[in-house]
Amino acid sequence: MSAPEPATALETPRRPYAALLAKGEDRRQRILGVAERLLARNGWRNTSLAQIAKEAGVTPAGLLHHFESKEQLLNAVLDARDADDDAHADYRSGDLIIELSRVPERFHRAPELVGTFMVLLAENIAPDAPLHNRLHKRYRDAADIITAIIERGQRNGDYRNDFDAATKAVEILAFINGMETLWLLDPSIPLTEVFKGYADSLGRELAATRPQPMPT
Repeated sequence: MSAPEPATALETPRRPYAALLAKGEDRRQRILGVAERLLARNGWRNTSLAQIAKEAGVTPAGLLHHFESKEQLLNAVLDARDADDDAHADYRSGDLIIELSRVPERFHRAPELVGTFMVLLAENIAPDAPLHNRLHKRYRDAADIITAIIERGQRNGDYRNDFDAATKAVEILAFINGMETLWLLDPSIPLTEVFKGYADSLGRELAATRPQPMPT
C-alpha cells in the first residue's frame, strides 16, 4: 500500500480569515438584535452601550469594535429597518393599494423593527435630537414616493384629479405610523383586516369615474 502523497502548494489553503469574518458578522447581528429589543423597550436615552454589550454577551470594547458610538449603532438599527422595507416593498413601481394591504406583513416579520422605529421616531422629534434629520428626510422621501405614485395614477387616468396628491400622501403615512403606534399599545388589533379595509376604501376614493357603456 503506497504512502499518501505530500501536500503541494497547489492545494486549496485553509481560510481562517473567512471564519473570523463570519463570526464577526454573527456577533454584529447579535448586537443589533439586542439593541433593537432594548431600544423598543427602554428608548435610546435609557439604553446604554454597556447594557447592550452585556446582554449581547460581548465586552464594551467588543461592541465598539463593530459600532464606534451610540449614534452609529442607532443609525445601524434604522439601516436594518430601511433594508427590510426595500427587500419587501415595491412602492416605487408597485400598486399603492396592494402595497398598503401588505404593510401588516412587516409587523409579523419584524416586530422588533416596528417597535424600535416608532420609539426612535417619538424620541427624535426635537430638531436637536441625534436622529431628527435622518428621520425627517426619511419621512419626506416616503411622502415624495407616494406622491409620485398617485400623480402617475392621475396622469394615467386611474385616479381622480380633483385632489392634491401630496396631501393624500401625508394622510397615508399618518395612517401607517398611527397603526404602528396603536399596535405597540395593543398587539391584538386585527392588522390585516384594518389595513385591507383602509386600502379598499382608499382605492374607491381615489378611483377615477369611468364612463359607463351605453346600453345596447
